[in-house]
Amino acid sequence: MRELFRFLIRQSNLLLFLLLMGISLSLLVNGSMHHRAQAISSSNAMVGQLYAWRNEVTGFTDLRRVNRELAVALAVEREKKYAEPLRADSGVVQIDSAGRESFTYITAQVVNSTVQKERNYITLGSGSLDGIRRDMGVIGVNGLVGVVRETSPHFALVTSILGNELAPSVELKRTGHFGLLKWDTSDPATASLTDVANHVQVAPGDTVVTRGDDGVFPRGVPVGTVLSVEEDPGSNFHKITVKLGEDLARTAYVHVVSDLMKTERDTLEAKAPLP
Repeated sequence: MRELFRFLIRQSNLLLFLLLMGISLSLLVNGSMHHRAQAISSSNAMVGQLYAWRNEVTGFTDLRRVNRELAVALAVEREKKYAEPLRADSGVVQIDSAGRESFTYITAQVVNSTVQKERNYITLGSGSLDGIRRDMGVIGVNGLVGVVRETSPHFALVTSILGNELAPSVELKRTGHFGLLKWDTSDPATASLTDVANHVQVAPGDTVVTRGDDGVFPRGVPVGTVLSVEEDPGSNFHKITVKLGEDLARTAYVHVVSDLMKTERDTLEAKAPLP
């Protein structure tokens, strides 16, 4: 208490000045309609600005939650889209043991990524405790992202398609002709579609999608669109540049793909005779 009194005594001049200023402003505002209107207008403007700042802060903090909710909703829709039933030779639709679902999706947040290195990677904020395993495919809202390389309990390291380690099988949606997607352009927005023969009609704007024969990605996942087609006189194949649909420099949430039929298919194919 003694220290409080000492502080008040030391600041007595300042406190007296603030008190007198407050009384003066009160007399000024109450004694004039004009000044009262100005004071009310200024206070309303100040309060309005404070509310605007508050809304911006709360809107920013809610943005992450909203993005995740949208990503989860998209994962549900993707499960429905790629849950195609199996067809027997007789043409009768049969329901598989997974309840007609071939793939499931785990929503994960991107916590770190690179796009300018020779071999790029992405770190996800979900790991083995969330069901993510090595060699699972990873797709974004608009296209391919990569393949899970390593996992820890709470994180996953993804090999990006922006590198020379991955060459997923893709196809031209319009014609069905397929090839490999390779990142040899050094541009994070583009890649090359290789092994498409010269006789195949390819035009800028053609849609490129996953082929779905690798047990990593579902068939028909958007990859991008053909940006340009060039002819190489010394080659039997087109030189095709694809504009990637997914902007990997801005990807915030992804879906990690689990192929429910992969183990059964791999076990069966392991019994095939070696060439």
